[in-house]
Formats: sequence, structure tokens, C-alpha cells
Amino acid sequence: MLTALTALLICAAGEKPIHAAPAPSIPAQLQPFVDRGELAGAVAVVAGKDQVLAVHAVGFADVTAKRPMKTDAVFWIASQSKPITGVALMILVDEGKLSLDDPVAKYLPEFKEVMVANGNEAPLRPTHAITVREVMCHTSGMPFKSAAETPTLDALPLREAVLSYAKTPLLQQPGTKYVYSNAGINTGARIVEVISKQSFEAFMDERLFQPLGMKDTTFWPNAAQMARLATPHRPNAAKTALETTRISQMQYPLENRKGRYPMPAGGLFSTGADVARLCRMVLNGGELDGKRYLSAAAVKQMTSRQTPAALKESYGVGWAVTGASHGHGGALATNMSIDPQRGIITIWLVQHAGFVGDGAKAQGVFRQAAEAQFGAKSR
Repeated sequence: MLTALTALLICAAGEKPIHAAPAPSIPAQLQPFVDRGELAGAVAVVAGKDQVLAVHAVGFADVTAKRPMKTDAVFWIASQSKPITGVALMILVDEGKLSLDDPVAKYLPEFKEVMVANGNEAPLRPTHAITVREVMCHTSGMPFKSAAETPTLDALPLREAVLSYAKTPLLQQPGTKYVYSNAGINTGARIVEVISKQSFEAFMDERLFQPLGMKDTTFWPNAAQMARLATPHRPNAAKTALETTRISQMQYPLENRKGRYPMPAGGLFSTGADVARLCRMVLNGGELDGKRYLSAAAVKQMTSRQTPAALKESYGVGWAVTGASHGHGGALATNMSIDPQRGIITIWLVQHAGFVGDGAKAQGVFRQAAEAQFGAKSR
């Protein structure tokens, strides 16, 4: 920064003081992606421990209908559901009703007979019983899904889906490899049902969504939320422009509660405001607005590496852990990230099954801009 004396000397020499131009705003940096047809639209949120620092909407919720994106748009957050399921499980850990080291079979007896695939040879017995920790950090040996979960992942009640996992041979011995597994996270959610004696969706509504003020987070968007739903987009056949599409993992209509079942590993819909409240609670060590949802110890355990040190992948209890940060992405390119060292949360909500041109770079542009503008202010 120029001192007053330096500025005076410059002016005396007949030169004008040089002032650095302010950095472009976050919307200004994202708009070119929309203008080039590479990004349909986005809601970008920046938050700290004490408040939401910025909420921006750019582009369109539906490029074909030219429906503008708004900050209260509803998105399918897909696998961002996994860390939220992790929160539910840790509520029970906090209450002493569950340990991450418990065998899954303690709560779900059907897993007592699970076997390990052995090529063309006879299946093997697991070297140890699958633990709750392993199903929540993708090291249980379970596949992504079972053969029964077709053609969509929301076609079975949670109990039936989990029964189908117990009948499916493990891909490898528990604890030996990381294999991203919806089946594992859904199994953790089923344990929540058994312990709480509630459906998973009821537990989430009563213990997390309603108390935390996540009023738009649901497995089934209602009519009002459907009117705000951002439409999925994908590149056209020529990869020259975006076109609208559907969520392939789910049955339509999305608001139908008959025949569409909760998918804890990837079925939630939410908004920027709701995801921000969840992330702020976690950044605050389990507390928000004077109410505690998790102990600080539970948050630390949940967001710390639970995968074995021998594996390259780092994953917590439903949370992806990268260096000092933790968060998760979703199938349609949504993302949330919590950086405790900088004290900053970034939330990126889009609905893209693929991008045109440089559209995938928009998220990185947003995060860099957010950290530059708010990283120091959020502490």
C-alpha cells in the first residue's frame, strides 16, 4: 500500500499514484462460462463460522426454458448425502448407542453369513467381521451397489436394499482396499434405523433437518420445491452445447413417495442455504446458534481419516478428507468444502452430467475467488 509520503513524492514528480484494481466479483468471474455456453448456471455460497459471507446465482436453472438461476434453487446433491448420513451415525455414537468398531452384524444379523468373492473358486470367509467404520469409509469390501438395485437406485426400501448387499459377495477382504460404495453408506443408514427404531428419513427430519433449520433438504421435493428445482444438463451429441436431461439414478416423478425410497448414499435434494447451515455446524465443532448437534470429539473423528494408513485414499465417516479440508462432491458436479485452517466454507451447486468446453473449470475459479476475497475475513 502506498504511504502518504510516497504518494506525495510521486505527485511532485508529475506522476499519478498507482492503485491496484479491485478483484472482479465472483459473479463477474463466473459469467463468462455462462456466456460461452459452458456452464448452465450455479449457486455459489461462501460462509464462515459466524455467518454466510456471500451467496451468488449466475446463469440458468434451465438453459432450454431460459429460467434464471436463483439463490433459493433446489438441487439434487447426490453423494453430498454421504457426509450427512455420517452426521446421523455420529449422533448415535455421541449417545453411546454405537461404536465405529462394532461389527455390522451386531445390528444387522444378515451380515453374519457374508462371503468374499474368490474368482472361479469357492467364496472365502472374511478375515474379520465388517465394522461400522469400514462401511462408512468405503473399505468394507462391498461393491458400489447390488444387482437388485436396477434400473434405478431408489427402487427398494432401505431394508430390502441392505438385505441384498448381505447376499452379495464382497469384492475383497474387509479393510484391504478402498472401493467407493453406496452400499456401504446405505448399510450405515440402516443401522441408524435399527438403533433408533425410526425410518431413516424420520430420524433425519427429527434429529437434524428440522432442528438445524434445513427446511428444503429432503428425499422427496414437494410441489413448491419442484418449482425451484434446477434442471440437470449434459453436453449434446456434438459436445458443442448443453441440453437438458434427467437424473438417471432416480425414478420420476421425483416427488412421488410411493415407489421411490430414500437413498442415504445419494438421494437428498437441498439448497445453498441448507448446505451452509450443515457446514457451519461442522466448522463450529458440532454447534450452531447456541444448539449442539454433535460433540467436538465426534466432529473431529467424523472428519478425520478413517481409512488404513497403507491405502492412498483418505476418507472419514462419510466425509472425503483432503489435507486439512473435508467435504464431498456429488454426481452432477456439486461440491462442498470446509477448510478449518482458513475458517472458510465453499459450496458449489450446479446440475451438470458433463461439461462443454472449460465449464468444469468454473468451480475452481469460484473457490480461488472465494478464498482470495473471504479467507482472512471468515476467521
